[in-house]
Amino acid sequence: MQSFSFRKSWRMVYVAMAAAFLLFGGSFALHAQSQQPDVVVFTNGDQLSGKFVRAVGDTVVFHSDILGDVNIGWNKIKELHTAQKVAVLEKGVKIKDRHLPADFPVGTASVQGQQISIQSTNANIAPIPLKNAQVVVDEATFNKQFNGHPGFFQGWNGGATAGATIVSATQNQYTFSGALNLVRVVPTVSWLDPRNRTTINYAQSYGKITQPSYRLADGTVVPSSFTKSSILHADAERDEYFSPRVYALGMVAFDHNYSQSLDLQQIYGGGLGWTPIKDAKQQLDLKATAQYERQTFFNVVPPAKAEINLIASTFGANYNRKLPAGMVFNQQLLYIPGWNNLHAYSVTETDTLSFPTYKNLSFTVGTVDSYLNDPPATLPPTKRNSFQFIMGLTYNIRSSY
Repeated sequence: MQSFSFRKSWRMVYVAMAAAFLLFGGSFALHAQSQQPDVVVFTNGDQLSGKFVRAVGDTVVFHSDILGDVNIGWNKIKELHTAQKVAVLEKGVKIKDRHLPADFPVGTASVQGQQISIQSTNANIAPIPLKNAQVVVDEATFNKQFNGHPGFFQGWNGGATAGATIVSATQNQYTFSGALNLVRVVPTVSWLDPRNRTTINYAQSYGKITQPSYRLADGTVVPSSFTKSSILHADAERDEYFSPRVYALGMVAFDHNYSQSLDLQQIYGGGLGWTPIKDAKQQLDLKATAQYERQTFFNVVPPAKAEINLIASTFGANYNRKLPAGMVFNQQLLYIPGWNNLHAYSVTETDTLSFPTYKNLSFTVGTVDSYLNDPPATLPPTKRNSFQFIMGLTYNIRSSY
């Protein structure tokens, strides 16, 4: 009995070792398979191993450990074989309500004869002509963008600009200006229709000229004096898309302009937006809102009111265009009428042009021209128009997701 029990115990050990070998061996094999490289064969017969990144339009991005990311035209590729699964977005195929069709092409890919074949275990997918494959991207990236939600600090793009002028002479003068412009579109890639967009803008300009006291020849002392300028603008907007070009929006905006005796203007509203122009080089957005607006003034001469409450609207246009050599032009026009006081309206135009300089830095020049039609009588009197010319260095913010 003891000998039988001993042999039986060893048999159990052998069985356990065999099971473990099969388990870990299978896992190792799957891991090794997942680590297999993607392969591209060029029309001249050369071959490159690495990782397929994406294909958008006629351009394929392929990563090689030696060469890094390489941009290749489809017309230069004879064959392409991926070990990883990819997703193909075809031209003319619309994805509605974030639901994919049952035969959506996902699987390992082979490209031959200007056609891409997808090997999928879920559906029988016919070969797709390359001219119809608008976007090809790895499955993990597609799922992340299609289903994912960036964290609060992810996916933001924009820039932070700062400029300064300091003069020390008979008068002392200094001026500081700064701006922060951020936008996040979800999904964060251009090859999927947007679900929402968030924008945050802040701009401030502050300057001061001081005149030290001095004594006249007759002994009279002229006291010191100073003149200052202070202009501030901040706004935030959230867009929720009904379709790729139509969206609902909610927004807030705050303005302060010392030169116009405007202590604070507050705007809270919502409305609709439309994107009539959108391509790789330019985008135009139009919007209209209904809003509550409150203006508070200082140095008001009675009986003028220091506070005005308005039911108003904002009609706006924002145009962005990419220019040669990496330059970017942006223009914004805003017309804000008050419906319960037709005399109370304002117009603002903002233009900026950025030139790339070094890595994430660029040089920005711009103008801000604002007209406020309803400032009350004040001492000293104020002009209705305010114009700024701004130059500064911009750090470009690119947050990945």
